[in-house]
Amino acid sequence: MSASKAAECNKSYCAALLSLLLLTYANLGYASATFRCGSQLVSAGDSSHEVLYRCGDPVDRSFIGNKVVRDRYGYRQEIPVEEWTYGPNHGMYHRLRFEGGRLQNVDSYRGP
Repeated sequence: MSASKAAECNKSYCAALLSLLLLTYANLGYASATFRCGSQLVSAGDSSHEVLYRCGDPVDRSFIGNKVVRDRYGYRQEIPVEEWTYGPNHGMYHRLRFEGGRLQNVDSYRGP
C-alpha cells in the first residue's frame, strides 16, 4: 500500500471515529436533560411549576444557594439553585437541578 493510500485510509477512519464520538456525546447530553415520571416527560428548560405538576412532589427538595449570572444587558443577578430528588424507581434515584426556576440537568444514581 502506498503512503498516499494509507494516509487516505487513515483520514476516513479518523472522520468515521470523530462522527461516532460526536453522535455519542450528543445523545448523552439529551439523556441527561430529560426525565420520565410516569407517562409524563420533563426536559431542560421546563419550569419548576411544570415539573411539580407533571411529576408530583419530590422525596427531597434542597436549596443549594444562589448563582451569580449576567443578564443579556450585562447586569449581575443572583438566581436560586435547587435540587429535587425523585425515586426510588427500580432502585434508581433522579436528581433534578433547577437554576432560576428552570430545569437545567438530570442526574441518576443507585440508592443505598
